[in-house]
Amino acid sequence: MTKKKEPMLPILNGEFALVDSHCHLDMEAYKHDLKSVLHTAHSYGIKTVITIGIDLQSSKNAIRIAMQHQMVKATVGIHPHDVGNITDNDIEEISKLIDRQQDNVVGYGEIGLDYVKQHSSPELQKQYFKEQLALARNHHLPVIIHDREAHDDILDILKTFVPFESGGVMHCFSGDLEHAKKVLDLGFHISIPGIVTFKNAYALQNVAQNIPLNSLLLETDGPFLAPAPYRGKRNEPLLLLYTAEKVAQLRNTSIEEIADATTLNASKLFNFTINSETDT
Repeated sequence: MTKKKEPMLPILNGEFALVDSHCHLDMEAYKHDLKSVLHTAHSYGIKTVITIGIDLQSSKNAIRIAMQHQMVKATVGIHPHDVGNITDNDIEEISKLIDRQQDNVVGYGEIGLDYVKQHSSPELQKQYFKEQLALARNHHLPVIIHDREAHDDILDILKTFVPFESGGVMHCFSGDLEHAKKVLDLGFHISIPGIVTFKNAYALQNVAQNIPLNSLLLETDGPFLAPAPYRGKRNEPLLLLYTAEKVAQLRNTSIEEIADATTLNASKLFNFTINSETDT
């Protein structure tokens, strides 16, 4: 039997850098080889990875990883799946983490609404979504929004908080171009995941092709949602190259132009400087 050839990894000119704007580095999938995962990604041009807090403990873990690796930045927040277990103390502890770790915490989230799995009631999700948006605004942090089949409610709530002086991003965007325009009208960025490489992802491909380049971010959402060549396997920051390549093809441009624009967008939104060195 002929061994299946490995997909050819897209190559990024060494003068350019990519930012994985959304990854979950504290998850079990990276437990045994995180250092190697980051080193490999960095050597291929992914110079910064933002690791995302989804509850109090993972927020602490995200900060710990950011403290250990210069190329990693952290966010804090409580995911809609977890608000059923939230306490006032959790919110207070999140706020204290931000105050103590201002050099490592670059955003608030992921927060939002999820009407697919509904691990928590929609009413409770809305309550804590609003509370966390207010907390993010008080700390002058950009927000990272999780939205699954909750487009209208998400927009209605966000409209009550505009303008977002620190900005925000609709993570792992799942709407169509019409919805994208409404998100952009709020001053938000849109983040494109590896799903854009799937053959039937027509709506997302249309969004990636047509929204303004200065509103575009790229993400893995690792360890989930690996791009087409590795679909169903563990996703990791290195594979962001496939997402960048697909977006470049859709926009009839080079992967370097996409890298240049999305890296600038991410560094401005999350207020960090790209570090070309790594301690991984």
